[in-house]
Amino acid sequence: MEAKLILDAKATLGEGPAWDAKTQTLYWVDILEKRIYAGTELLAQLDDYIGCLAPRKNGNLILGMRSSFADFRVDSSQQTVLAAVNESATHRINDGKCDPAGRFIAGSMDMNETDPTGSVYSFDGKQVTKLFGGVTISNGLAWSADHKTFYYIDTPTRNVQAFDYDLAAGQITNPRVAFHVPDTLGWADGMTSDTDGNLWIALWGGAQVTKWNPRTGQLLEQIPVPALQTSCCVFGGKDLNELYVTSARKGMNEENLKKYPLSGGLFKVGTKVTGMPTFEFNS
Repeated sequence: MEAKLILDAKATLGEGPAWDAKTQTLYWVDILEKRIYAGTELLAQLDDYIGCLAPRKNGNLILGMRSSFADFRVDSSQQTVLAAVNESATHRINDGKCDPAGRFIAGSMDMNETDPTGSVYSFDGKQVTKLFGGVTISNGLAWSADHKTFYYIDTPTRNVQAFDYDLAAGQITNPRVAFHVPDTLGWADGMTSDTDGNLWIALWGGAQVTKWNPRTGQLLEQIPVPALQTSCCVFGGKDLNELYVTSARKGMNEENLKKYPLSGGLFKVGTKVTGMPTFEFNS
């Protein structure tokens, strides 16, 4: 498998790819530059940080902003706040996506990236529920193919956590470490899953995306990406077998930028698996 560049975006912090199956569109963000992209095109320049997004059943997007969840009209870029998140002024929403029932799950982080004061929230369209706290850099989220297990990454821990997931109630129980990502590989960042039950994880500082069996902790595959700070991945394409990978230039010195000049780009990897879909916001 080879990661092919599809846009040399030079994103400061490319993140949060989401595949809209209805329109066959890949949406993703540059958090620090406050931008939303649709595939290779800049869709909107916002006034504040955007950490994540997901398609809505009504054709709009739901956005995870600095401290709120908002509706976004793709045709006009009009934003409407749906709910506020009770967060410190030094915090912002980071990674997030919808669960298989259509709730929007998103985590926060302190922007100093060192204090474990962030939280993970669930928004069902009516109320925001805090699932847990004590998070430093809230990142990857994914569900197993049977929707009964929720996987989660708080990057500095280097662990991929697993929880039992009650899809009907939107509740998590039985937290445990599924596996540990060795520091030689990089920092576990954004994540997605496939229909075989495996996890695909972008490794910040590792210039790669990795495939894992979360039931055994076995590293199954390593896919080099010509960008040092690979940040997140999602399956897309007509058959959900194309892996889209975002990356960043944040934190890179001149030497690393010379070695990885495509950092901040958007990449695509053809795979032989079927990915889990990007779930829509149900409200």
